[in-house]
Amino acid sequence: MKRALIVIDVQESFRALPSWERIANPKIADPVDRLVRLARAEGDQVIWVLHTEPGSGGVFDPEQGRIRLLEELERPAPGEPVLHKTAHNAFTTTRLQQLLTEAGVHELVVCGIRTEQCVETTARVGSDLGYGVVFVTDATTTHPIGALSAEAIVERTEAVLRDRFARIATVAELEAESGASTA
Repeated sequence: MKRALIVIDVQESFRALPSWERIANPKIADPVDRLVRLARAEGDQVIWVLHTEPGSGGVFDPEQGRIRLLEELERPAPGEPVLHKTAHNAFTTTRLQQLLTEAGVHELVVCGIRTEQCVETTARVGSDLGYGVVFVTDATTTHPIGALSAEAIVERTEAVLRDRFARIATVAELEAESGASTA
């Protein structure tokens, strides 16, 4: 089965938000980089997705200069697409599905910022489109919303996705399954 790693919204825009101070994992680049190295070692496609809100004047407006991967994150390799989206999921406003179809991809590994928002929504849409989805929880992060802690949000996301929309996995589990070295 051909796979693709979809890295969603691991971008400087989030670091510019006041809520970044409460993000559950400010070192999100570390587990994401491990997944990127694993995907490359396995010959999987890596696709980078960045959220944009053109004309908004906010941190997601391309005119503000923050629509770029987190500085400490692995850089895209030649041939790895970088898509810009304006919707919560990575499919609706990009050519993601076309790229996946052309590459013969049947399984998605998803990770990124806002566990319950763009990453979860991409997992759900991907599942609805017929892809097998692996949701790598420890390679996602979010921040508290209202009375819900980041941990409670992650727990809820895992519960609603598990066995219906996605297989829930950790980076270490995927590394162990592959046997590939990502160090």
